[in-house]
Amino acid sequence: MSFASLGLCAPLMTAVAEQGYDTPSPIQARAIPAVLEGRDVMAAAQTGTGKTAGFTLPLLERLKSGERARPRQVRALVLTPTRELAAQVGESVATYGKHLPLSSAVIFGGVKANPQIDALRRGVDVLIATPGRLLDLFGQKAVSFDQLEVLILDEADRMLDMGFIHDIRKILKVLPAKRQTLMFSATFSNEIRQLAKGLVNDPVEISVTPRNAAATTVTQWVCPVDKQRKPALLSHLIQQREWHQVLVFTRTKHGANKLTRYLEGAGIEAAAIHGNKSQNARTKALSGFKSGEIRVLVATDIAARGLDIDQLPQVVNFELPNVAEDYVHRIGRTGRAGASGQAVSLVSSDESKELAGIERLIKQSLTRTPIAGFEPGQPGSAAEEPAADERPRQPRNDNARRGTRKPAGQPPRNSDKPAGERRRRRGGRGRGRSANQGE
Repeated sequence: MSFASLGLCAPLMTAVAEQGYDTPSPIQARAIPAVLEGRDVMAAAQTGTGKTAGFTLPLLERLKSGERARPRQVRALVLTPTRELAAQVGESVATYGKHLPLSSAVIFGGVKANPQIDALRRGVDVLIATPGRLLDLFGQKAVSFDQLEVLILDEADRMLDMGFIHDIRKILKVLPAKRQTLMFSATFSNEIRQLAKGLVNDPVEISVTPRNAAATTVTQWVCPVDKQRKPALLSHLIQQREWHQVLVFTRTKHGANKLTRYLEGAGIEAAAIHGNKSQNARTKALSGFKSGEIRVLVATDIAARGLDIDQLPQVVNFELPNVAEDYVHRIGRTGRAGASGQAVSLVSSDESKELAGIERLIKQSLTRTPIAGFEPGQPGSAAEEPAADERPRQPRNDNARRGTRKPAGQPPRNSDKPAGERRRRRGGRGRGRSANQGE
């Protein structure tokens, strides 16, 4: 099958050819005709198989004829869980729609809203948005949905994981009931199917790969190592194997920052990307990584779905994810569009439970390959001297500076209270939406 057989117009075919494509991927071959027929669609395929073009191309085909968007109106809405994914979809819409008289805009948090409001004021044919910023602008009456024709939920399962379900329900309440609805995702869990009830009407269900399957183009292996030696092993692998573009995943934002400092101290260009970084910092880090100025990008799972990097050769799980499904999404950043890739997981003894869960999920046993000099349990390995920025700080003792000493055994004030309570007593902020959820 070729793209020419799918019934796309000449401007779209020209844009596809300019990207070097002539044969649709399996998800595209099945989804594009269904969307063009006006059917609601629930499509599941592993990451890197072309889902974005699978809904972008038929969406543009359907919108090319018809009334242009009126001021503050939107004809098609694409909801995504992260800023990076919103930007990626926006690039896809702009790329494939470059020869069509359609307008598009991308809105997300972390940047000034005024330029986004200006774009909405003129009317937008295709709006790509994260839920939080969209609700903010809707509350300001900057956007309305009376003209909406199509709703697309991209990576719907990830939106649920990140706690956007309440925002999504608020958005659904203000959308026209008569519309075409498309749900594209890597997986369709029971929770997703529950969300789909009342959202899609007699949908075409498409699944081109087994649920939670890892891409066959990715070579996966495990490197056993003591937890304390992971930073040194990662530095060793990068330098000895001459890895020039490596995406590294950590569990926490603090861990990402800490590892980045370690790598920089070892002379390796590195940058961190996570929810606490400003949007400008995230954009700069990703741009530098794509251009080759940054050798290692250290990310939390916020980046597991939103990064689209051509020919990314190497993904490293510095720490295994707590949720086994996230492993599939992480390694799906490499081996995309038929290219080969490599995914290595640095696994310490305390992660045996997580590793077993991953192997059950993907239904295969991962090869263990110890690295000479970094085998677990080597004498002295656990006591390795940490890098300068990782050494624990000595406790500050103001009494000692003043020549007085605190009575022996007296605990610090409020030490028996939880950290959150101490913050509240100091007037700190209470719990709110996490940084990763504040997209």
